Amino acid sequence: MTRPCVFYYAITPLMRMRMRSDVPWKVLLMGAVLTMAAAVPARAQGYISPLIGYDFGGNAGCPDISNCEDKRTNIGVAIGKMGAIGGGELEFADAKNFFGDVGDQSSSVITLMGNFMIVPALGPVHPYLLAGLGLMKTHVELTTSDVLSTTNNSLAWDVGAGVTILFARHIGIRGDLRHFHSTKSFPIPFVANSEDEKLNFGRISGALVFAF
Repeated sequence: MTRPCVFYYAITPLMRMRMRSDVPWKVLLMGAVLTMAAAVPARAQGYISPLIGYDFGGNAGCPDISNCEDKRTNIGVAIGKMGAIGGGELEFADAKNFFGDVGDQSSSVITLMGNFMIVPALGPVHPYLLAGLGLMKTHVELTTSDVLSTTNNSLAWDVGAGVTILFARHIGIRGDLRHFHSTKSFPIPFVANSEDEKLNFGRISGALVFAF
């Protein structure tokens, strides 16, 4: 008998919850992503991956991925697991000076995303597609009060693709391309009389991979 896939086990109880209550679709979608990520088989290989890249397109300072003189660094770290076919990860990233800076003030966009991955293992090479939901937050200064405040927060989603190459059992590199979207409009710092906008931007990054 063919066994139902992970997607079935994640979606079925959430669909029943939706039919019996007024739980918002956004909450159900986030629950589905987290459930699928948690359902990665126990034999999956865990990893921690510090990353560095830059943002482009959308609201970013670089209009295109190439020929950009005003690159804004995006740094972060991801932790996750890769199975034989599927996987999941949690990633935190901080886009420094996303909106530029004025005088002593700077600006950033931080993202905290939970992603479900399709990541087939082809020997040491692991190409992947991913999609997920999480939090996007804009702030002017990276201070405790700013980070912990409940203002300028939005549910966000991302999609992306990349490849991981393990040179040894416990170390490798990866590179990927992702696109981020907020579901809420934000005020744009340092721009007089600007209208609130839903943020979107792409990111290209490279990373080390420490597998365990």
